[in-house]
Order: sequence, then structure tokens, then C-alpha cells
Amino acid sequence: MGRRFDAAYVFDFLLRLLEYFQITMFIVAASFLLGMLVGFLVALPRLYRIPVLDRCCAVYVSFFRGTPILAQLFLIYFGLPEWAGRIGLDLSRVPALAFVILTYALNTGAFVSEAIRAGVGSVDRGQVEAAYAVGMTARQAFVRIVLPQALAVSLPVLANLVIGGLKDSSLAFTVGVMEMTGRARTLGVATQHFIEAYIALSVIYYAVSLALERGFRLLERRMLRHEPSLAGKGGRG
Repeated sequence: MGRRFDAAYVFDFLLRLLEYFQITMFIVAASFLLGMLVGFLVALPRLYRIPVLDRCCAVYVSFFRGTPILAQLFLIYFGLPEWAGRIGLDLSRVPALAFVILTYALNTGAFVSEAIRAGVGSVDRGQVEAAYAVGMTARQAFVRIVLPQALAVSLPVLANLVIGGLKDSSLAFTVGVMEMTGRARTLGVATQHFIEAYIALSVIYYAVSLALERGFRLLERRMLRHEPSLAGKGGRG
């Protein structure tokens, strides 16, 4: 079950795990940015109730919100190359990291689309009508009036998605991507100091989560500084 606990290993493992910190954060950042794009594209057909696309997007959102992300990762990592091979595409040389980011982006996109829909629904209809009254087109009203407020209201949800994505990134090791969790496991196996390795890993994750939470709270206050009523509702407590 491992050797006797030695606190000196915790500090040593912290330094070693930080060497893989950039990989973990790259997974989080890339999947979130792609997920934002996917979420926005999925939200539009549902907001405007475009036939067929509306239903397809609803099925996509339901699937990715209703299944474990680990199952999604395995489906994409093992299934996508096989399906692509049937139409003549060879994905055998695509790095595992690409499949990880794709999976997390699709998962994030499903939640982002619902957050955007809820945020758009919270915007006062009177503001849109006022925008039309001063000569704005529907597109201008959405981009300049509705979308900024919807994103501001949705910020607590987006913050939770980023922090959740940080923790979910630990699953990347299951398909061979060596990030912090994978490195912690290999250090534990090599030294038989598993507890120290996972304490060091937990410290890093917790510190980053606190920093992200603090950063999003400051951003939320800044975005909602002209909307005190919304600012009061938007906090996560």
C-alpha cells in the first residue's frame, strides 16, 4: 500500500507536477474556448426555433448533459477513428490530446448553449424593442444589447464550467495524455509514496480553482457594474 508518509515528498512532487501544469491548462483553455463557440452555434437554432436544426441541437444537448464525460471520451477516442475509417479517413496519427479537447469542447458546448439560452431569456424585452425603435436591425440588437447582457448573467455558470473542466481534465490520462493527474500516478508508482503525490496534486488543483473563482467573481462584478440588480442575483455565494 505504499511507504511511510514523508512530508518532504509533497514539496518535491509539487515541483514535478507543475512541469505538467501547462498541459492541464491548455486542455482546459482550448476545450472551453471551442465549447463556447459550439455552445453559441447550438444555442442560435434553439433560440430562433429553426426547424430540424432545433431538434438536432436538442438531442445533442440532451446526450452530452445526460451521459458521463468519461463515456463520451471513450466513445470519441475509440469510436471516431473507426467511424472515420469507414469513409476512408485515417485518424490513427491524430494525437490523443486532440480527442480529449474535442470531447471536452462538445461537453462544454452543451452546457454553454443552455446557459446562453437562459441568459438571453433574462434580458428585458423592452430593451430589444427600444433598440428597434432607434433603428437597429435584429442582428445589431442581438449582438450589441442582448448578447453582452446574456453573457454577463451566464458568467457564474461559465465559471463553474471552467472549474469543472479543470477537474475533468484529470480523465485525460485514461487515454494516454500525460497531464498532472497522470504524472501524479506515475510518481506514486515509482516511489510508492501515493499519498504525498495526491496531496501535492490536490493542492495544485485547489489553488487553481480558488484563483479561477476569484477571477470570475471580479469579472462578473465588472460586467454587471451598471446592473446592480443583476449583480446581486449573479453571485454564487
